[in-house]
Amino acid sequence: MSAPLVEAAGLAAGYGGPPAIAEVTFSLDPGERVGVLGPNGGGKTTLFRVLLGELRPLSGELRAPGRIATVAQTERSRLDFPVSTLDVALMGSLDRLPWWRRPGRAERRRAREALELVGLGRLADASFGELSGGQRQRVLVARALVQDAPLLLLDEPYSGLDAASSERLTRLLDRLAAEGRGLMIATHDLEQARACDRVLCINRRQISFGPPELACTRKVLERTYGGELVELPGSGLGVPPPHHHHRHEAEEEAHGR
Repeated sequence: MSAPLVEAAGLAAGYGGPPAIAEVTFSLDPGERVGVLGPNGGGKTTLFRVLLGELRPLSGELRAPGRIATVAQTERSRLDFPVSTLDVALMGSLDRLPWWRRPGRAERRRAREALELVGLGRLADASFGELSGGQRQRVLVARALVQDAPLLLLDEPYSGLDAASSERLTRLLDRLAAEGRGLMIATHDLEQARACDRVLCINRRQISFGPPELACTRKVLERTYGGELVELPGSGLGVPPPHHHHRHEAEEEAHGR
């Protein structure tokens, strides 16, 4: 058995006031997909920032790999910059280079290989802003792969994608997990979370962590989402689509940022 990529025990973090998250205890193994469920402002972004080292824990213990890559929402990407698909993938090499060195031939080769891996090698020279939402999301995954990180943090990667694009993204993430990468996937989609190996539910503090059949029960979801949880005709419980435009900012502003 290989050692976990991430281990957290009694983790708490915040922005100078009361903790934004508390009592968070979980682990993630190589090749494992962990879904992260929680309401807007519930602490998902704070947890990711702690893992990235952008926030210091207030208390508790955390062991995480030195290199972690993030995959942001494509809906939050600037589309008016005149950059190519290759340019965006190449950005993944910047944190591994001295500040004075520009990406060279080796970095460009690695970026092209990453685009091939996500099925977009033929669009390397295309304008990033003109790609479809699903294609842009896969480019952002390629950018993360260029960083060669064992752990990927994905912030609602399915947001705004149609069914076909979502299926392609799922196949890609499954392949990355099969290669041994750890994936943490913040989502509001209960079915996507249930497709993960384990699920972490947080609402300012940890509500549950474990396999989906235990971590996604009605009782747990009601404690996690409260009034945001709704009954969907013919499909059980669900969460209304979030307001994308200010949700992360609202979470940080709520804690004094």
